[in-house]
Amino acid sequence: MSKPKKIGTIGIALKPSGFEDLPNIMNNLIRWLLKRKKKIVFLEHEEKRFSVSVSSKLFKEVHFWKQKEFYNQTDLIISLGGDGTFLGVARSVGSKVPLMGVNLGRLGFITEFSKNDFYEKLSCILAGKFEVYRKHLFCIKLNKNSKELEREYFFNDVVFNKNEIARMFTLAVQSNDEHIYDLSGDGLIISSTMGSTAYSLAAGGPIVHPDVKALLLTPICPHSLTHRPLVIPDSHEVKIKLLDDIDSVTITVDGQIALKLDKKIEVSISKARNYISIIKNDERTYFHTLKEKFVHGRREL
Repeated sequence: MSKPKKIGTIGIALKPSGFEDLPNIMNNLIRWLLKRKKKIVFLEHEEKRFSVSVSSKLFKEVHFWKQKEFYNQTDLIISLGGDGTFLGVARSVGSKVPLMGVNLGRLGFITEFSKNDFYEKLSCILAGKFEVYRKHLFCIKLNKNSKELEREYFFNDVVFNKNEIARMFTLAVQSNDEHIYDLSGDGLIISSTMGSTAYSLAAGGPIVHPDVKALLLTPICPHSLTHRPLVIPDSHEVKIKLLDDIDSVTITVDGQIALKLDKKIEVSISKARNYISIIKNDERTYFHTLKEKFVHGRREL
């Protein structure tokens, strides 16, 4: 059991759009936290949305911070939405700030808590009765002529694919400077084990327990039947180059950030030093989630 510092300042990260019940949820949550004398913080870009979503009295009681302060100077961050909301927060939150993922939608694989038991679990967290587990992010760098052009971080996966209807393309793939294959097809997914149940699974990749320290390389519709999903140690550095002289290949980071790839760019992917501290739901296990979401081990009667 962790022994965290007293939780006084709470950051709340919200699903960017499609939040139908936002006024009701926010008014209730803000009142609940104020009764417990907590400082409530949102990202500054949420101020306009909140001005019309919560009562004027409650609006005066909350604070709006810039991203750097929000993600590093709060004592707890609550992600309210789904896995997509959680992924957006995960790439920015400081390693020492515990993150509570609350699923408000249907399919929440990464988010540990549901809206049904939210207040009960939050009460325990505010009392210091919680555990965290650490998960490293992965870093993707785009380099040209030995100069770094762009750098992003991902929690789930990065996807190499074409953004238009056209012929397949070829990627040269290396692991720790050893050539694996020249992959021709519709693309490639490089996934963490946390992301093994996302796009990688839909493309035929394996389900890998998140405690396994690995990276998954899952081809998308490969031209060669010998190019199958591959699991490698997450300590390896993966390098990728586009072998075709085309400019329509995109790298999608956690389904939220798009990077352009051309033949002159070398991509490197490696485990990052920074990690996130996720609050664990002690009533939920990985295999329970698999059964719940994918109906594993059940028979229709």
